[in-house]
Amino acid sequence: MNQTSEHHKVAVLGSTGSIGRNALAVIDALPGFQLFGITGHKNIELLLSQTRSHRPAKVVVSDSQFQGQLPDVAGTEFSTGPESIVGLATHPDIDTVVAAIVGRAGLESSIAAVRAGKRLALANKETLVVAGDLITGLAAESGTQILPVDSEHSAIFQCIQAGAEREVSRLVLTASGGPFRDFDQQQLTAVTVEHALAHPTWQMGPKISVDSATMMNKALEIIEARWLFDIDPAKISVVIHPQSIIHSMVEFCDGSVISQMGPPDMRLPIQYSLTFPNRVPGNSPRMDFCREHVLELFPPDFERFPALELGFEVARVGGTSGAVLNAANEAAVAAFLNKQISFIDIVAACREILDNHQFEADPSFETLLRLDLWAREEINKWIAC
Repeated sequence: MNQTSEHHKVAVLGSTGSIGRNALAVIDALPGFQLFGITGHKNIELLLSQTRSHRPAKVVVSDSQFQGQLPDVAGTEFSTGPESIVGLATHPDIDTVVAAIVGRAGLESSIAAVRAGKRLALANKETLVVAGDLITGLAAESGTQILPVDSEHSAIFQCIQAGAEREVSRLVLTASGGPFRDFDQQQLTAVTVEHALAHPTWQMGPKISVDSATMMNKALEIIEARWLFDIDPAKISVVIHPQSIIHSMVEFCDGSVISQMGPPDMRLPIQYSLTFPNRVPGNSPRMDFCREHVLELFPPDFERFPALELGFEVARVGGTSGAVLNAANEAAVAAFLNKQISFIDIVAACREILDNHQFEADPSFETLLRLDLWAREEINKWIAC
């Protein structure tokens, strides 16, 4: 924390998304925390509403076409363009950056925040999927804390506090299974965009909802966990838990299993990333243990959801594979949402692109960006065939 400031100052990158909106609610409820800056992309109406309600010092719109078109709000400075997002993430007055921009678009600002020594509350899992080795190395150099916001990784982080790092024998990521956990292959071929966006538990944006439906979201979380906790992927497991009450578990060397539980709500992991190592009262909902609960755990079906195997494979081999898988998936999901490909084509296309890329074990940042563009172009070619 910046010891010279009266408040702990926070920038929320991607404030108009689901995580961003929850982050603003959490910051409002935390004494001693101040919202310094926010960013948005296309939802300008909501961004301006947040500006008027929260009065941050700085607001950034990622799209430069809005330069000169934004209204004056007393006490707030507006800017546009990706370079302005990086500027906010590295601003000297900022203590913590909440990285909530969806997808690869959040990579540069997350890396910049780490280089600048900011605490990074990471909701943008793609940062570690694409450049896990690079960003964890930079964090070690700058002394930056990367604290997870994803409910599963926050749960693991919280559970790990119960023992020493050397005592951890396995991480168990829970997954709701999405809306199609009981579908057979024939049913999966008939899945529509509307079906895929109707998640049974969580309210999320379209891209993340589709990722949950294919279980690519869990595949990306496997890769994220590998880098975030510096653990052998062989020590990571996935279990289906439809109720989304057990957010994940850690098994220790003595056989003890510690889980973190709570209602399916993002405010608690967001708050913990801001206040760690302290716990403080907040506005998250509480479990009602005076009523009956059913908590089910099932093994995942790798044939029904082949994205999981992609996640474990990429976590094992590292290198350029994460950047390629993430880019291919983003492009394939966009194509599905535009009704250019079928639901089952998403993972099939990702598998083909991943298998056919020129793998490098120790890529430069420039190589990762080049392969990101290459994978997106390959998906477009795949669609055209």
